[in-house]
Amino acid sequence: MSGTFAGVQISNVVGLIAFLVLWFVLFKCTHLLLVLLRRDPLIGWGIGPLGLSIVFLREPSTLFIWLDVTIPAIVSASTIYLGLFTQISPVVLPHHPLFEVAVVIAGLLISSTGDLANALRDLRHPLWGEARILRNIQLLRASSAKIHFTPFGYSYLNDHFRSSPTDLLQAL
Repeated sequence: MSGTFAGVQISNVVGLIAFLVLWFVLFKCTHLLLVLLRRDPLIGWGIGPLGLSIVFLREPSTLFIWLDVTIPAIVSASTIYLGLFTQISPVVLPHHPLFEVAVVIAGLLISSTGDLANALRDLRHPLWGEARILRNIQLLRASSAKIHFTPFGYSYLNDHFRSSPTDLLQAL
């Protein structure tokens, strides 16, 4: 495997940028599709620099937590392999099996480490009810996300916190 990095050439810079954007979009869309399959009562959502985040009323099941880690990871690994080690690749890379595995694992670490950490946190220290909603809203506020509440979210905040979303966001 000596001289492996000497054989790396970027043949199409625009294609490489398009591949990286496609990789990110497919990964985030997989998360979004899995979240939408939950069919739980929706409090609201946030749109920010890190993408779209959705706040549900109930905590997800253990099965769903692990599905939300593994399915996007599989999509990410497949996208990396197909985008970098097939004929459509914008980069000329050596086709050494250990190098391919190392690149796919590095891509998985980049894309899925946060998901794994969140899943382990949710399983080890689960938050339920109001505490989970407040944590999610606080994380959205910390990431400078624009938060939108559903009509159900408005009534839930009024019933459980005796405040409007605007008052709650100012308090957090």
